[in-house]
Amino acid sequence: MQDISSRMDAVCRRFEELSMRLNQPDTAADPALFRKLMREYHDTEPVVEAYRDWQTALDHLAQAKALLEEPGSLDPDFKQMIQQEISEKSQDVAKLENNLKILLLPKDVNDGKNVIMEIRSGAGGEEAALFAHSLHRMYTMYAARQNWACSVISLNETELGGVKEITFSIEGPGVYSRLKFESGVHRVQRVPETESGGRIHTSTMTVAIMPEVDDVEVQIDPKDYKFDVFRASGNGGQCVNTTDSAVRLTHFPSGIVISCQDEKSQLKNKDKALKILRARLYDLEQQKQHDEMAELRKSQVGTGDRSEKIRTYNFPQGRVTDHRIKLTLYKLDAIMNGDLDEIIDSLIAADQAAKLSSMQEEA
Repeated sequence: MQDISSRMDAVCRRFEELSMRLNQPDTAADPALFRKLMREYHDTEPVVEAYRDWQTALDHLAQAKALLEEPGSLDPDFKQMIQQEISEKSQDVAKLENNLKILLLPKDVNDGKNVIMEIRSGAGGEEAALFAHSLHRMYTMYAARQNWACSVISLNETELGGVKEITFSIEGPGVYSRLKFESGVHRVQRVPETESGGRIHTSTMTVAIMPEVDDVEVQIDPKDYKFDVFRASGNGGQCVNTTDSAVRLTHFPSGIVISCQDEKSQLKNKDKALKILRARLYDLEQQKQHDEMAELRKSQVGTGDRSEKIRTYNFPQGRVTDHRIKLTLYKLDAIMNGDLDEIIDSLIAADQAAKLSSMQEEA
């Protein structure tokens, strides 16, 4: 408790300072500074409120305990009532304290960012491509439930309507914080429509979640890449197939090659390709730091390795299993229609619990 109180003293002082600075004329005259301080104020406010709730609960618990310590004998029924109240208030204190500890956990700097998601079909041929299409539909339906905006950046389809690879952006408040644990290998077990013998096939897809970053966070030297233009193929309207609007971006240091052809404008396709490149380079740097700090894996859900099998979608049994937290839900249809909150909330809770446990071990 003493550690929380000492940490919160500094947080409360900073919160009061922010409140005063936001009301000063020179702060209002500087829009960039005002936005920065207001963002910090909104981030700090729920922590301060949680601390005050915890303090109030502690006061109520102390008052209840004081009743038992008053001189003189107490009526047995009244004493039992106080003991029951102490038990309930002790539970309230523990719950509020745990909530406060979670709010005090180090924040992921990317949590408030939009994301770029990549889905690639893996083992399983056309069946894998068809389920990759289903995964894209699942995530777009989940985004719609959250009032997030989705936009396809690049798409490579198969003749049967499957997806070899799709890259799309998801924009909205807290997108990365909700989707960051979706990276990894997703496995599907089902009987393909093309299977006449009724045998269950297992296929895999890879999902990558990358925070969207701007050119300030990742600076790319124009000398390090080149654009090639070509005529787009596939469906895309009257202009797409008649002009050299498609672009291929090659980044020499990393060897990354990105193709974009979904926009009719060559300039827009170039902008999208650079957006993907920035996200991939940022992601590569994060993965590098992650590998160098292997001890952090103790406080993470899964290893963070893109090759890790994280989830299985079993159609014959109607179940979805997340292997990292040993969670199995028998609501496959709902999940495929975007009902992902139970899985995502469980992953976030498991990550928070692991980090709290790690902090307590270090203490």
